[in-house]
Amino acid sequence: MSDFPNSVEGAGSVRYINPDSLNKNSAFTNVVVVEGNVKTVHIGGQNAANASGEIVGKGDIVAQTEQVLANLRAALAAGGAEPEHIIKWNVYIVEGQPLQAGFAAFQNAWPEVPNPPAITGVIVSGLAHPDFLVEMDAVAVVPQ
Repeated sequence: MSDFPNSVEGAGSVRYINPDSLNKNSAFTNVVVVEGNVKTVHIGGQNAANASGEIVGKGDIVAQTEQVLANLRAALAAGGAEPEHIIKWNVYIVEGQPLQAGFAAFQNAWPEVPNPPAITGVIVSGLAHPDFLVEMDAVAVVPQ
């Protein structure tokens, strides 16, 4: 089992664990354990709407993924967290969308972090608005 601690002395800790009995993938971690004095930031589903409520990138999963990630950055900052603090992603993609294009946009727009979070990806028949193609929510943990 590989265990990568990310902790501050006397504060909370976040451990990223990939047990030998589970498939390993450099894009995600199988288990994330949070202990101690930490701040947890829960970010609700972010979609491709900008601050004015306009949908960015209608019909374009790449543009929508970029907007979703910009919204996630803003949400993280509002909660006092950074991208490297995300321990769990949920990604919802509308059925029929080109997954590779969305994934490439994600890789281009989001920083690589030393310990990737746990990730769940779900193909859905639709989201809250028919023009939305992708939505993401996240949980971030900030050691105090």
